[in-house]
Amino acid sequence: MDRFSWTTGLLELGETLVIQQRGVRLSDGEEKVKFDSGVLLLSTHRLIWRDQKNHECCISVPLSQIVFIEEQAAGIGKSAKIVVHLHPASSNKEPGPFQSSKYSYVKLSFKEHGQIEFYRRLSEEITQRRWESMPTGQAMQVNKDSQAGRIRAVGIVGIERKLEEKRKETDKNISEAFEDLSKLMEKAKEMVELSKSIANKIKEKQGDITEDETIRFKSYLLSMGIANPVTRETYGSGTQYHMQLAKQLAGILQTPLEERGGIMSLTEVYCLVNRARGLELLSPEDLVNACKMLESLKLPLRLRIFDSGVMVIELQSHNEEEMVAAALETVSEKGSLTADEFAKLVGMSVLLAKERLLLAEKMGHLCRDDSVEGLRFYPNLFLTQS
Repeated sequence: MDRFSWTTGLLELGETLVIQQRGVRLSDGEEKVKFDSGVLLLSTHRLIWRDQKNHECCISVPLSQIVFIEEQAAGIGKSAKIVVHLHPASSNKEPGPFQSSKYSYVKLSFKEHGQIEFYRRLSEEITQRRWESMPTGQAMQVNKDSQAGRIRAVGIVGIERKLEEKRKETDKNISEAFEDLSKLMEKAKEMVELSKSIANKIKEKQGDITEDETIRFKSYLLSMGIANPVTRETYGSGTQYHMQLAKQLAGILQTPLEERGGIMSLTEVYCLVNRARGLELLSPEDLVNACKMLESLKLPLRLRIFDSGVMVIELQSHNEEEMVAAALETVSEKGSLTADEFAKLVGMSVLLAKERLLLAEKMGHLCRDDSVEGLRFYPNLFLTQS
C-alpha cells in the first residue's frame, strides 16, 4: 500500500479511462485496511481507487509499478480477487495513505463481481504499455492539504466530482440469486455444442425431417439454453452489464418474435429467456433495465408500454397500422368480438389481444359495449356509413 499516492481521481491530459467497477475492497497484502468499498478505475496510465461515500478519499498507483497480476477464485462467503504485485516504492513518490508496508502486493476484492472483464482489460494494458507512448500532463491546478498529505479538489473539480457521484448513485445494486455455478455451467456448454450440431442437421435435412420432428428438435435446442449467457461476474452490475444483456436479448428473441407476429408480452419474454439461460437466471429488474436500452442501442427490438401499463417487446419493423387494420378486419367479419374470442382467432395471449383491440378503439376504428357480459368490440359504423 505504500506504493499508492493521494490523487483527485480526475484523468490527466493524454490519459484515457479503460474500465471502472463499483464495490471493490482494497487490502494491503493479507491485511484489511480502511479502504472497504469504492470504485476501481483503470486508465491507460494508472489504477485508481475512490471511496464510494467520501469522494475526496482517492488513491492511485501507476501501471508501470505493476510487476504482474493473478486471479483468486471466489469461495463460500468470499469474493473473487485480483492480486496485484508491485515494484518497491520510488524515492520521489507523492504522499499516500501509507508510508511503509511489509507486503509487496495488494488485493482487489470484487464484492459486486465484474472481476473477469476487469482482469482482462488490466492484462491488456500491462501488455500494451500504452503509458509509454502517451505522455500525460496536469489536468488543472489543485490545492494540497499539507497536514493530511491529501489532494483536495476545488472549483470545477468539485462540481465534476459531485456530478460523477450523482451519476453513479443511479446504478442499482441487485442481489444475485445463485453463486459458484461455474463448474455446472461448464457442463452446460457441452450440451450447447450438441444443440448446435442438431441445428446444423435441421438445416441440412430440411426436406427429410417432418414438421413434428422439427418442433421436437427446436424444443431440445431451447431447453439446452444459451452458450455464453451475459452474467454479472463478467460485466459487473452497472450499465455495461445491461448493455451487453440487451444485445444478447436481441439475438435470442428475434426469431421467437417473428414466429409470434412481431410482438410478445414482457412476461412471456421473461419466461422464455430464463428457460434458455438455465441456471444463470435473470431478475425482473435486470430484464426491464436491459429492454429499456434496446432502442437506444439501435437493436432490431424495442420495449413498448401501453396506456394500461402492459409492457411488451416488439420488432422495430412491427407496423402498428397494419396490426390495427387486421384487427378491424377480423372484428368486421365476425360482427363483434371479445378479447377472449379475438385471442383464439389470431393465436395470441388474451392480454395482447385486449391491448390490440383497445388500440384499434383508440384510433377510432372500433367501438365498445361494456356490459355485465363483459367487454365486446364492434366496428365503428360512424366511419364507414354516412
